[in-house]
Amino acid sequence: MFLIGVIALFIAMILMLYRLYVGPTLYDRVLATNSFGTTTVLFIGVIGFLTERPDFLDIALLYALINFVGTIAILKFFRYRAMGDYPQPEHPEDMQ
Repeated sequence: MFLIGVIALFIAMILMLYRLYVGPTLYDRVLATNSFGTTTVLFIGVIGFLTERPDFLDIALLYALINFVGTIAILKFFRYRAMGDYPQPEHPEDMQ
C-alpha cells in the first residue's frame, strides 16, 4: 500500500513540475513550486517510514518550514520588488 502511495506522490510531483514549466502566470508557477515542496515533504515522510528511519521526519519538518518561508519571501518580492525595504511614501512630507 505504501509503495502505491510513493508511486502516486512521484506522479503528482511530475505533474507539478509540468505545471511549473508551462504555468501561464507567475502565481501559477509559485503555487506549483509550493505544492511540489509540500509533496516532497510527504515523500520524505513516507520514505522515512518505509525505511524505518524516524530521523527523516525531522528532515521533512525542516524542509516544510523552509518551503513555507521561501514561498512567503518569493510572494513578498514579487509584490514589493524588494526584500527588506519598506514602501517609500509618495510625498516626502508624509515621513513625519
